[in-house]
Amino acid sequence: MKKSIGAFERLYPNPVALISCSHEGSENIITLAWIGTVCSNPPMISISIRPSRYSHELISKSGEFVINIPSTGMEETCNFCGSRSGRDIDKFQALKLSKEKGFKLATPMIKECPVSIECVVKQTLSLGTHDVFIGEVVSVNAEEKYIFSDGDIDYEKLDMITYLMGNYYKTVMIK
Repeated sequence: MKKSIGAFERLYPNPVALISCSHEGSENIITLAWIGTVCSNPPMISISIRPSRYSHELISKSGEFVINIPSTGMEETCNFCGSRSGRDIDKFQALKLSKEKGFKLATPMIKECPVSIECVVKQTLSLGTHDVFIGEVVSVNAEEKYIFSDGDIDYEKLDMITYLMGNYYKTVMIK
């Protein structure tokens, strides 16, 4: 029998992403697990960020962001980017991450992440503790070794990680 345990966000596990953002020479990376697909035509993805975060400021000003999908082995990078403010530290430099020029946007992609999804903000919703940025996907970029011959991404090879209540987990393909 089910029992009510209250009303709070408990939709887990969530995909982990490193969101890069920039505005007029200032760049940052924030780790987010509150992301999701919201529309297929046009393709749109949402990310949720607290208004107090530096990345919120940069995305609000620039109107763009890049969703970089990390793979297994990048957990410490995710921890670092999620626990330090870009107001105080250059995360690209501190972690020796390589900036890669995007195909469509000025915001840099993270070379060490096998997939980067460039998004333009179409709408911002203020919902309480977090604002939701709804971004239209303008380019999905992947390392060639992760692309099927039909142009789609081989997510099984990608070796993605998820987030569950303070811990990272490797995703496993069930066939």
